[in-house]
Amino acid sequence: MDDGTDAERRGAQALELKHLRCLVAIIDTGTFTDAAHELGTSQAAVSRSLAALENLLGVRLLHRTSRSVAPTPAGVQVLARARVLLAGADELIHEAATGRTRLHVGHAWSAFGSRTTEFQRRWHEQHPETDLRLIRHNTPTGGLAEGLCDLAVIRAPLDLKPWAHALIGHETRYVALASDDPWARRRSIRLAEIPARTLAIDRRTGTTTLGLWPEGARPDVEYTHDIDDWLAAIATGRCIGLTAEATAAQYRRDDITYRPLRDADPIPVHLIWRPHDAHPATHTAIALAAHLYRGHGARSRPRPPGRDR
Repeated sequence: MDDGTDAERRGAQALELKHLRCLVAIIDTGTFTDAAHELGTSQAAVSRSLAALENLLGVRLLHRTSRSVAPTPAGVQVLARARVLLAGADELIHEAATGRTRLHVGHAWSAFGSRTTEFQRRWHEQHPETDLRLIRHNTPTGGLAEGLCDLAVIRAPLDLKPWAHALIGHETRYVALASDDPWARRRSIRLAEIPARTLAIDRRTGTTTLGLWPEGARPDVEYTHDIDDWLAAIATGRCIGLTAEATAAQYRRDDITYRPLRDADPIPVHLIWRPHDAHPATHTAIALAAHLYRGHGARSRPRPPGRDR
């Protein structure tokens, strides 16, 4: 014998959106005749759909007279849920139909640094048919693994094997310091000097690992949770940080100064995407980003973040 759960499951599978649309149309138009006109069907079909819905739910949904219809107490509750479900279904259909005309690019800390505005401008000029959205999400894949974006900008050390990926450029490493730190008066810092200080590191999405130094010559570390936490630890003066030039360009603050790290390898910048579900605009975005990283055609050059004030 089936239990109640099995019966409910079969009922949910038998429920159709047309049943709910019928109920909403009857209430909104006031009559079965007008509901049929609204739905482009016959009055008999409207009556059958309502009867099927009442049978599925096991409750009476409408009070009917010769002149009007009104929801029963159960009908009021079902009507409210029906409107929510129908709105969700309409939204799903719209997103499925238009989703490929919108490109979401995710990032954990920074998008394209000083090139971000130029990337956005050129995209809107050259590809107005595809709406560009930049989203920040504090995960190693910048929201790609979570299904929040179509492409993601990646600087942090990451196993790229699960993803399709393209190298679009490299960025200089910078030291982030409290603006009243003595090192802030210098033009650059050497990598070998860092172990004398406490280093703020974001293990989840940051670009810095202790592998930059040999064992036995590594700095003390304070681990942070995200970019805001990292910046706060540095602004207090208790830590310094290492980061990519994009951070220096996009997170300028009066209480933090950025200086180039003189003798460290640059940070590779990748775009990654799902290998079996590439957005049609993926390679167009890669080409534009790589073009800007090569330094071609920028409309304006921002002041380098390492220059003395």
